[in-house]
Amino acid sequence: MPIRIRPALLLALPVTAGLLPAQSREELTRQVFAAESSFARSMANRDLAAFAEHVASDGVFVGTGGPLRGREAVVEGWRRLFEGPNQPFSWAPEAVEVLETGTLALSSGPVRDPTGRRTGTFNSIWRKGADGAWRVIFDKGCPVCDCAAKP
Repeated sequence: MPIRIRPALLLALPVTAGLLPAQSREELTRQVFAAESSFARSMANRDLAAFAEHVASDGVFVGTGGPLRGREAVVEGWRRLFEGPNQPFSWAPEAVEVLETGTLALSSGPVRDPTGRRTGTFNSIWRKGADGAWRVIFDKGCPVCDCAAKP
């Protein structure tokens, strides 16, 4: 026996879908923190393919050599950093902020050399895709400043 759907029910679906509870900012913050942590592990694990999965197809990474535009350029530009058994630096999120819309987020935290000395701070902007995955759309680091030593 075929299932019959009333046209009025079809009209109501988009309205009721909008009424489903949105994820809390706390949950979204946890998601971005986890995504950033996984991104950092890709470097520690020397896994360039996993690194690439965290970069948006249109992502822009700004470095000393200028911006790398698009996932392919970012991966190619970072490829040398994945060569060899030891990572040249590490990073970990300290702060995550998510917009009220739940679609964009900022993560930042320390960058450390292989001895653990802090050498900079990373700043990444994440976008939540239609597939629910968070990917980096902008990334830029900055060196550690000795602000306390300045007048």
